[in-house]
Amino acid sequence: TRNYCVTTQFAFQENEIKLLTAEIERLKNFGCLGVSPSLEGLRDENAKLKYRLNFLKKSLQEERSKSTKSMININSCLQEIFGAAIQAAYPDLENPPLVVTPSQQPKFGDYQCNSAMGISQILLKTREQKVIPREIAEKIAKNIPANECIEKVEIAGPGFINVHLRKDFVSKQLSSLLINGVQPPAIGKRKKVVVDFSSPNIAKEMHVGHLRSTIIGESMCRLFEFAGYDVLRLNHLGDWGTQFGMLIAHLQDKFPDYLTVSPPIGDLQAFYKESKRRFDTEEEFKKRAYQCVVLLQSKNPDFIKAWNLICDVSRREFQKIYNCLDITIIERGESFYHEMMKDIVKEFEDKGFVQVDDGRKVVFVPGFPVPLTIMKSDGGYTYDTSDLAALKHRLCEEKGDILIYVVDSGQSVHFQTVFAAGQMIGWYDPKVTRVAHAAFGVVLGEDKKKFKTRSGDTVRLIDLLEEGLKRAMDKLKDKERDKVLTPEELKAAQTSVAFGCIKYADLSHNRLNDYVFSFDKMLDDRGNTAAYLLYAFTRIRAIARLANIDEQMLRKAAREEVLILDHEKEWKLGKCILRFPEILQKILEDLLLHTLCDYLYELATTFTEFYDSCYCVEKDRQTGQIVKVNMWRLLLCEATATVMAKGFDILGIKPVQRM
Repeated sequence: TRNYCVTTQFAFQENEIKLLTAEIERLKNFGCLGVSPSLEGLRDENAKLKYRLNFLKKSLQEERSKSTKSMININSCLQEIFGAAIQAAYPDLENPPLVVTPSQQPKFGDYQCNSAMGISQILLKTREQKVIPREIAEKIAKNIPANECIEKVEIAGPGFINVHLRKDFVSKQLSSLLINGVQPPAIGKRKKVVVDFSSPNIAKEMHVGHLRSTIIGESMCRLFEFAGYDVLRLNHLGDWGTQFGMLIAHLQDKFPDYLTVSPPIGDLQAFYKESKRRFDTEEEFKKRAYQCVVLLQSKNPDFIKAWNLICDVSRREFQKIYNCLDITIIERGESFYHEMMKDIVKEFEDKGFVQVDDGRKVVFVPGFPVPLTIMKSDGGYTYDTSDLAALKHRLCEEKGDILIYVVDSGQSVHFQTVFAAGQMIGWYDPKVTRVAHAAFGVVLGEDKKKFKTRSGDTVRLIDLLEEGLKRAMDKLKDKERDKVLTPEELKAAQTSVAFGCIKYADLSHNRLNDYVFSFDKMLDDRGNTAAYLLYAFTRIRAIARLANIDEQMLRKAAREEVLILDHEKEWKLGKCILRFPEILQKILEDLLLHTLCDYLYELATTFTEFYDSCYCVEKDRQTGQIVKVNMWRLLLCEATATVMAKGFDILGIKPVQRM
């Protein structure tokens, strides 16, 4: 992945061209340019140098001729520079530590390279050389190659290298952002990503437990799509299994003409509970339910129709929620993999991995005490079998390079075992293909217990969303927004706030942890909430509009104006805006989306500092008339809003122009 600064690459190549040219001149002076057969080796060396020189010149020309629109990841750019400096300073050191981070305080520069301490320890352990980190830092600093982003470096404390960026470099990157929009860094070869998320069960309503998987999975898909990956979004529905026997048997009793008249099943949850009660209490019904399962699995047309009718009722209910939350997903439930399960069992048997335990066929995976059950004693398949079939299909048929399962933490051991089984049988190599379980904690009520209704039932997701809409409207009316917004604008603000706040409350917490669901906190327009960020975004967008500066004028200014970053708050905001690519790169690696939420909140608060200190539009104190527009500052406003808008888009939040 080319996550480095192209200008730095140019500097490296230009420097090598100079060295190669000098070396060719040295060989010329030595008299080896094709004059004596005895100097064959030197001629070969010269030919190689010339070839390398021509190659570098050509590649440099090609790179320069490209109109690169990608945003530069400054952190990666600096890592390239310091990686080269460390290599030059310590050429014999294998895998030296490379630590570059943004500075926490302006007095320590803009970024810091903290590799010297680690190198000092390595030299002591491997070579018994005691070198103080400050000396190492000085040696690294002396070997920094020519580049276009570093103004100066300073050695501080025991060996920190403080990096000060060039203002013209930052200004140029901001201008590029304004002209080209928010563009992801180049990713090299386009990889395929398969994301398994949401995955409710047919005949059961989506509840608050499905909220996290649905929201987190959608946001991950949006991020990978923005980064240029080919993303397949899969909904692994629970649409197959023994429970359908009792549902079909109950359907036959309650709606005997279901084959000709579509049954009016309004409340599928109640329908499921009725069938479950009968299954638990009526022995005759239970026997018939098992017979229905056999007929369904043998693909009897009447039973397949009954199964489809039940699935369709659920699909309609699921789609209502997906429409509310703006979720795009392809259904590929357990039934999709049913025909593959026999081959999965055979493959594990043929390779000698299957053991028989009390009639069951099980697979023990090294390092995991509990085996996978791939066939029950009655010949039926299990979740283990369907998950193995899904894993193989995604690897071998879909050709996924990255597989992500967004499923709660309670399934961690199960997925670790399934993934290890896939490696054991040779379906994938973890060094080549990334297979990850993006686990998440549970949603808690304000009493810090599992989120439930007052009666102790699981909270229905549709009820939660409707309550969010009601509370968002109450909040807007409390702020008297209904008096200044049109009915259409008020409705748009209500939807934006309600669903945006629910999503952000989830995504802003580390997904590995449980989190407390609180409408009061998520609708608060102070602090790190969607309500605050949406309002901040709307206010930023309004600055240029109120100054009578339209989009066309801003685009023209972006091409002609130089962004002045002389004020400390301008400089701080400019650097914060350009950290966006490194934030996204981190999330692509660790799949922790709260980092993006923290960044957007930091960006909004940094903007507020800038706006409070730097006049964008200057007005006459008496008349209120605009006397001066500081266009470069309006461009900083626009750059902030552009990055925030893309951040919202990745999180699945829809901002509005007026709130």
